Order: sequence, then C-alpha cells, then structure tokens
Amino acid sequence: MGSLVPQIDSALVAKACKGNREAHAKLYELCSPMVYTLARRMLVSRVMAEDVLQETFVEVIRKISSYRGEAGFAFWVRRIAVNKCLMNLRSAWNSRRLDIELTDDICPKTDGEQAGKQADLEYALAELSATSRAVVLLHDVEGYTHKEIGQMMGKTTSFSKSQLARAHERLRGLLDDPPLEDERHVCISELKTY
Repeated sequence: MGSLVPQIDSALVAKACKGNREAHAKLYELCSPMVYTLARRMLVSRVMAEDVLQETFVEVIRKISSYRGEAGFAFWVRRIAVNKCLMNLRSAWNSRRLDIELTDDICPKTDGEQAGKQADLEYALAELSATSRAVVLLHDVEGYTHKEIGQMMGKTTSFSKSQLARAHERLRGLLDDPPLEDERHVCISELKTY
C-alpha cells in the first residue's frame, strides 16, 4: 500500500468508541498523516486535503461506534478518507476551486537529480484530469483493484482500466518531455518517490 498504515491498538479504539476524548486525539495523531497524504495525492490542493482530513475525522468520531473491526481500524479510516476525496472530485464547486488553487500552489525549492524527477512526476500527475489522477493514485500507489476503484467511483471495472491505461500513456508522454522549471506550477511534496 502507498500510505504508511499505522498500527492501532484495539484498546485505544475501544476507549474511543466509549467517547474518550484523549483516545480520539490519539487516533487523530496516529492516522492524520496517512489521511492527509492520501487526500493530498488525490486532490493535489493543500487546502482541499486539509478539508478532507477534518471531514474524515468528524465522520470517524461520529461513526466510531459503528466500527465492527472486520478490517484494521486504519484501513477503515482510509476508506472514509477515499470516499471524502471522491466526493470532492465529483463536486462542481470543488473542481473549480481546485483549478484556482493549483495556479497559486508554489513548490518549495529542492536540490538534486531525485528532486528534479520528483518535480517532473508531480507536474505530470497534476496535468491529468482529477478522475485520471485519482485512478492512478488509487491503483498504483494505494493498491486498490480496478473492481474496487470502479465501485468507489460508481463506475465499471473497465472504466478504471481504461482510465489507468490512458493516464499511463499521458504520463509517459509528459515524462518523456518534462517541462522547463518555470512551467512547473504545482507541488505535491507528499507523493511517493519513484
């Protein structure tokens, strides 16, 4: 899986289910880096990722008593975060908001060849449509199957496969001819280093 998934003690979850605020805070502390990184990868925008982080934990706290323990707690939280990201991507308001924020997002200066490759990848991913980027990140980074992605997006398995194939083709084209330094206008510093 792409995001580092924290190990959560079941006793901590049990305390949180009973409304213990210290347990809620500890769960936030343990899971927030994973949620933020996932949201940042899918949405690109720092502000939207922060919004998803908050929305996710509001829902986690509200629904924690419904957690059945069938999957690890962190995976349950991550699933909520993915759903929040997908809702943001579907929203017409947020897609317009994202376009505005991408032009204002500034990438910090880094040195080295690896940083250049990272910046090229970040630029290329930012050039994909929100849907294509989400499919790439869910499949290639987060490890979801095409069937799972299709279900999450309310589409078919073949939709996910075709989106991924087109996105990979587009990424290859963008990475074969990387942009000049001044053309890079987006930074996704939390992306997995390739």
